[in-house]
Amino acid sequence: MIITIVIAVIAAVLALWVAGIFNALVRLRNGVKNAWSQIDVQLKRRHDLIPNLIETAKGYMQHERQTLEGITQARNLAQNARGVGDSAKAESGLGQALAGFFAVAENYPDLKANQNFLALQEELSSTENKIGFARQAYNDAAMQLNNKIEMFPSNVVAGMFQFKAAEFFEIEAPAERDVPKVSFS
Repeated sequence: MIITIVIAVIAAVLALWVAGIFNALVRLRNGVKNAWSQIDVQLKRRHDLIPNLIETAKGYMQHERQTLEGITQARNLAQNARGVGDSAKAESGLGQALAGFFAVAENYPDLKANQNFLALQEELSSTENKIGFARQAYNDAAMQLNNKIEMFPSNVVAGMFQFKAAEFFEIEAPAERDVPKVSFS
């Protein structure tokens, strides 16, 4: 009788322990999904701003059709990207296209003085900052989940319930890894 009670208590403690780890893994997985959703919200905002920016610039940049079309194509690729890896790659391409656009825009003083263009540029800059923070939050959430999945004893429970490691949002373009150069000359 006592052996049966001891076995039942041990089984109950073991079941509670597994349930606790399972719930922690679910919470972390949902945190990763939420963090990805936050990135997605900011990327949509970025994608929504780009057509307005291009439309504003069209009147001034009549000879830059290729630059404007490149941004549109990069935006379309980014909007259709699925998953963290594809999105990171597509967004990196879009970032490069926008950087090229703003470099070309420097040659158009009237465009740079246009209030709509300046407002859109400021809004896009603000959105880029929010995207950076959202990426950082996502990667933090992914790291927490991945640590829990890989560390003992939670890795046993993660394996039993087939939890998968989250993919990190990494910079694809080597130019984005470079430290910006500041020059006052």
